[in-house]
Amino acid sequence: MTEVLLIVGLLVAMFVGYNIGGATTGPAFGPAVGANVITKLMAAALMSIFFFVGAITIGPNVVDTLGEELVTDTAIFTMRSNVAVLFFIGGALFVGNYAGVPASTSMTAVGAIAALGLATGELDFAVLGEIVIWWVVAPIIGFWVAGVVGRYFYPQINAWVAIQGNREGREMITVDRSGFAPRLQFGDDADRREITGALVVVGIGCLMAFSSGTSNIANAIAPIYGTGDIDMIPLILIGSAAVAVGCFTIARRTLDTLGNDITNLPLTAAIVVAVISSGIVIGLSWIGIPASFVVIATMSIIGLGWGRATRTTTLSDARAGEETRVSVGALTAEEEGERSPSIGEEEPADIPQASDLFDPSTTARVVLMQNVVPIISTVGAFLTFRFVPIFGL
Repeated sequence: MTEVLLIVGLLVAMFVGYNIGGATTGPAFGPAVGANVITKLMAAALMSIFFFVGAITIGPNVVDTLGEELVTDTAIFTMRSNVAVLFFIGGALFVGNYAGVPASTSMTAVGAIAALGLATGELDFAVLGEIVIWWVVAPIIGFWVAGVVGRYFYPQINAWVAIQGNREGREMITVDRSGFAPRLQFGDDADRREITGALVVVGIGCLMAFSSGTSNIANAIAPIYGTGDIDMIPLILIGSAAVAVGCFTIARRTLDTLGNDITNLPLTAAIVVAVISSGIVIGLSWIGIPASFVVIATMSIIGLGWGRATRTTTLSDARAGEETRVSVGALTAEEEGERSPSIGEEEPADIPQASDLFDPSTTARVVLMQNVVPIISTVGAFLTFRFVPIFGL
């Protein structure tokens, strides 16, 4: 019976990994796919590779937190309870993926495991409190760092990068398989600057995939690892393989949402947000904190737009009581590569309205589902472990 439950547990863990692949590929490579820099197939391949690299290097730190530290007694990680925990994690993420929304896998997984600990009286509130504190602090850090970049450095970065999205329906980077070994091939009309910009966009996507692996691999394998029946490395290999399957299949929906539907965020801004968010996630993973990239990235976008918009007012004007006129559409104020006026010289009329940056209906759907998915996982798991006798907890 134990072997059967172990097999079932591994299958459910693979289902969770499959949905993680679907939920995280969009945030990482949505901008590159949406701008026709690479294909969805190439995005899936790169996501799979760099997710595994992150999972095998820094990922074990987060696995230890969720699999051994979040609950005071790992004996509650029976195979029966593991199947239930992973079922709620995977089921909730599947709801988000089916809706084409990349939900927070870390919040979903921590919610389910914490629900198990709470229902059994084995939840370590100190560890949970540390995680929640970082969930609050990290987005604030992302907001202010992005705000400073938006106010003081974004125009220079924008002029330096000068990335133009290819809108003719042809991908800028493809793979030539005609020779003995595959090699990258760029568009015939792409100049050196466009090629450099395209490589930067893809490189940032790879960084995001790496950061996802450092944090999200634990969401699939931590409950199984907590039993002590399987070593961590085989579980990371299994989980990463399942993530790869999700990248090549269900991730197409989230790639469409993040690449085309939710925003026309300039690629320069997407790069800034990705670097800030990925850096914070990797740092938190290093100390064993499961982080929500989606929430951090969202606050970074808001901070970048706020910082960019405040360039219409100098600090001396602000001290004198001048009104700071801000629009969340500020990120589209200049074309890619165009030099920006100095702080205080820009006119508010040059800054588009919010509707020019965000699609309101899609944004509302994303925000709603990002909150609903972790709630489904947490409440469902708690009610099950608290009131269903079959688990014997």
